Amino acid sequence: MPIGFQPVLRLVASLALILIPRGAFAQEAEAAVSGLNSGDVAWVLTSSAIVLMMTIPGLALFYGGLVRGKNVLSILMLCFVTAAVVSVTWVLWGYSIAFGPDAGGGLIGDLSLIGLRGVGWEAGPDENIPPQTFMVFQLMFAIITPALIVGAIAERMKFSAFLLFLVLWTTFIYSPLCHWVWGPDGWLGAMGTLDFAGGTVVHISSGTSALVAAIMLGKRRGYGREPMQPHNVPFVIIGASLLWVGWFGFNAGSALAADGIATLAFVNTNTATGAAVLGWMFSEWISRGKPTAVGAATGAVAGLVAITPAAGFVEPWAAIIIGAVAGFLCFKACSFKAKLGYDDALDVVGVHGVGGTWGAIATGIFASTSLTDGGGGLLTGNGGQVITQIKAILATYLLCGIGSYVILLIVKRITGLRVDEEAESMGLDLTLHAEAAYTTTASGSPIGERP
Repeated sequence: MPIGFQPVLRLVASLALILIPRGAFAQEAEAAVSGLNSGDVAWVLTSSAIVLMMTIPGLALFYGGLVRGKNVLSILMLCFVTAAVVSVTWVLWGYSIAFGPDAGGGLIGDLSLIGLRGVGWEAGPDENIPPQTFMVFQLMFAIITPALIVGAIAERMKFSAFLLFLVLWTTFIYSPLCHWVWGPDGWLGAMGTLDFAGGTVVHISSGTSALVAAIMLGKRRGYGREPMQPHNVPFVIIGASLLWVGWFGFNAGSALAADGIATLAFVNTNTATGAAVLGWMFSEWISRGKPTAVGAATGAVAGLVAITPAAGFVEPWAAIIIGAVAGFLCFKACSFKAKLGYDDALDVVGVHGVGGTWGAIATGIFASTSLTDGGGGLLTGNGGQVITQIKAILATYLLCGIGSYVILLIVKRITGLRVDEEAESMGLDLTLHAEAAYTTTASGSPIGERP
């Protein structure tokens, strides 16, 4: 090298040390050692944000539009407060119970991660995302699951009772079930249960618990005698649309990486949802003479529910079948509830309970050999996977059914479950929250007063 270039090189090197942040090279080296993938982190954090959007405002608007105008704020409040409460309890103890080291038998995690102790924001040697990134993604699932139950207890449960139920249910039912399926050494996961994004953990659990809550609370005052139509169908459509968009984070985000499986889950989610809308719409059209906007929106949610456990395990053609069958089955289930005599106000049981059950079984039928660690599903010669899925479904029924019954008995003893007749007649917006969503009803009379 000519001697004249050495001073120039020294000058360039000196300027580089001044201009480039001192930690830049160290951060790159650290990322290379840790295995952290910034694209994966960005995708999972983005997915976390849009899963939260599913609850607030998506689910809140969907449920809020389905109830009567005098109760819409109470529904929005229940969904909003669920996000607040679970955001705290998950950090304090919920995440540790769900994903902490197994405390024995694959039933529950220990409390070694309480308060996120040891759950860092930096990735370890074999981690593509930091533990806190995974934690916050799972937090959003922990928020929306109990919020789904709101639809079954709408227009009649005490606010104080719901808050107590929320804390107890997420602690003693959701977190242990999460550990069973997804936690370290969880017994359902070890058994070979396939649940990509929450068929058992989210939907069957909320649907089963919703049925117990609806029965224990009893029917709404005037149910079956007075009209209880949705007060704001545009809210329903907007809420369902937000759920459809947010579900891409729910399912595709569960790949925990920006990779091909995330793409497959994304495609399957959208495909099954479209098929379910058509399945519900044509079922309603044939049965009742006209397709409705509320029906199409509910059908979309049914498809989203059913594809959740299968999203990363099946081919797109199977997603069409899963979605179309979900639309038909959930329509029939929601139509049948009147004959069974319980008041599941917003069809949580028919959509999430039935849809989640079908989705879990369908996963065992259509799972592809190339997309699972085992032998695929029934169609690839592994009929045992369907048996495994049914065992997981029954275990979820038992935990959530018995557990919810016991929790509601405790809540009833402490706070009571239901508002009195006067409060229910006036509406929960005024009687529980001293607010009204609208100044007057469509007939011009003040909210809470009879026309």
